Amino acid sequence: MRSIRKSAAITLAATAALALAACGGSGGGSTSSTGNTHVTLTWWNNATSGDLKNVWAQAAAAYHKAHPNVTIQVEPIQNEAFQTKVPAALAGNNPPDIYQQWGGGQEATQIPSGKVTNLTQYTSSWISEVGPVAQAWQVSGKQYGIPYDLHTVGFWYRKDLFAKAGIASPPTTMTQLNADVTKLKAAHIVPIAVGSKDKWPDAFWWEYFAIRECPTATLKAAMKAVNLNGPCFVKAGQDLTSFMNTKPFQTGFLGTAAQVGAGSSAGLVANGKAAMELQGDWDPGVMTPLTSDKTVTSQLGWFPFPAVTGGAGDPTTTLGGGDGFSCTTGAAEPACADFLKYIDSPAVQAKVVAANVGLPANPAAASALALPAMKQVLTYTGAAPYIQTYFDIAFPTNVGVAIDGAIADFFAGQGTPQSIISTTNQAASSQ
Repeated sequence: MRSIRKSAAITLAATAALALAACGGSGGGSTSSTGNTHVTLTWWNNATSGDLKNVWAQAAAAYHKAHPNVTIQVEPIQNEAFQTKVPAALAGNNPPDIYQQWGGGQEATQIPSGKVTNLTQYTSSWISEVGPVAQAWQVSGKQYGIPYDLHTVGFWYRKDLFAKAGIASPPTTMTQLNADVTKLKAAHIVPIAVGSKDKWPDAFWWEYFAIRECPTATLKAAMKAVNLNGPCFVKAGQDLTSFMNTKPFQTGFLGTAAQVGAGSSAGLVANGKAAMELQGDWDPGVMTPLTSDKTVTSQLGWFPFPAVTGGAGDPTTTLGGGDGFSCTTGAAEPACADFLKYIDSPAVQAKVVAANVGLPANPAAASALALPAMKQVLTYTGAAPYIQTYFDIAFPTNVGVAIDGAIADFFAGQGTPQSIISTTNQAASSQ
């Protein structure tokens, strides 16, 4: 499930591997996961509902059974709350032992707190099983987090609603997408749902237009410099303006949540009230508990963000990231690190895949993908020449917050293509 979003970029080497605080606090005690002293590890994760919540509960119970002296106290927290709860917890005296981590510049921002464990010594013997993607959870070559899944953003659509509107196949260009929006409206179907209340779904739109307009070298330079200089970034906002002028979204989209309730953007698609949504590959897993239709995943198809005519970006570059976890310095080690290793074991990874929350971090579990659309995502991601990490995760936390806010203001009609650039660069200059 998305999450808040990842390192400057997961490059081709990573995609090749892919293709195959409030309550909490350390239990203290033993420095061994197999010692006699009992320890409790509090675990903040964002699986508040659906199959992944059950997977995590089962993982905690199974680990405790194999290590009776280690109790994993699972504490699900609503996804959007992490953006405020984690910084507050790391600034306090009682952070959770394990917490959801998205890597990149956001992770790097957390390191100066002194509360994030350097896991390198505990992971060096096995992290190669995950492959190059684990580098997105490194800071200065040190492993501060461990990914458990990987994500690609694209369009999830209802095949039945496309057929009803007379759309024979998914669009491959923005011209075709605009034509499909028109067809869906003519059939009295909401073309696209978006959860603008949570801001980050809006960012997917601007970021994808930026990826289609900007050469890969420009994207890489921007992430490294934490600066959006370049006319292609302004052009992205202009493209988004033109698209939004077609009014493709549901009525009241600014007040719609992304993932909570049947009236969320995911819920609208799940219940057949909207034809598609630009979201990550966790979307099928999010949709399932939001509808009484237990066959909803059979109606879901997927297609990548369309090509933009005249854009200088590679039309097969994709936007993505992943989810992971970090340990805090008060957590008992190596118990905490060992539990994260267990989460990345093929057996648990297969269950994560079965929960339809994304692609496995461990390539050994790729064969567990069952949903045809998810296999399509895996194939497409594996062939991508470059994966651009979500901008708000690639950048330091304050810059990520600034760009999400600027894009949300733009969606609300309170910004311009240039204001997105200016706001982001101003935040970067004030670090």
